[in-house]
Amino acid sequence: MLHITPESLILLPPLAKIVCEPGWRWAPREKPMPNFDLFYVWSGEGEVEVNGTIYPVGKGSCFLFRPGDFTSATHNPQKPLVLTYIHFDTKDPVERVPGRYRQFVDTVEFEHMLSRYVRLFLVKTYAAEEEAQLVLKQLIIHLLREDLDLQVPLEKKASNQLTEAIHEIANYVRQNPGVPHRVEDLAHRAQLSPRYFSMKFKEMIGTPVQSYMIQTRIERAQHLLMYEGMNVTEVADALGYRDIFFFSRQFKQYTGRSPSEIR
Repeated sequence: MLHITPESLILLPPLAKIVCEPGWRWAPREKPMPNFDLFYVWSGEGEVEVNGTIYPVGKGSCFLFRPGDFTSATHNPQKPLVLTYIHFDTKDPVERVPGRYRQFVDTVEFEHMLSRYVRLFLVKTYAAEEEAQLVLKQLIIHLLREDLDLQVPLEKKASNQLTEAIHEIANYVRQNPGVPHRVEDLAHRAQLSPRYFSMKFKEMIGTPVQSYMIQTRIERAQHLLMYEGMNVTEVADALGYRDIFFFSRQFKQYTGRSPSEIR
């Protein structure tokens, strides 16, 4: 399903975000589900049965019912379910389908997309169906990503998180070359010890962190001298150098030329 285009998603009625009445129940189907149904619980308590398997549901419970599924549901009248459901189909063959059930812990991003989808049809909105197809594909991608994350061993997840943290720090340094970064502060930002942070930074980025900070500052200095019309004193000041002679010496050490030659 990840490889289909938004245009091949067929949006079907009904869709809604509803508060179920106290006596609400979803009677067992006599015929199987004819299409896909994305079913999400915002709040409340209940049970959903899919093909003979019963799932207790509450906030964050999410189902993707498939063509051929048999479904039913009930809820606690004192804690009625608040639901969003989206019916849809596809024009193209489906290569990969998200799992039928999951329990979200972090619900904010998914709920935001669901709300956007429903709001598109509350009033007459320009290009509502085209945008809804894009949002629905985002929802499907979100579900598939969740499925893939569940298949990744904990050790691999930790490794991915560390890689992401180190690259985020490297990007932060590059975006803020004039800030007098301290290794201790950067390590704290990555939630690592300074020693381990420095070791992993060099391993992943290919440059010691102190050298990387100088390198990004000098690269920014070159850009300012060549394209922004700033003189050597202005550039040194903008990048946090208190001593213009130290700036010139460090600049030449890294580029082979003095700042005035570059300008």
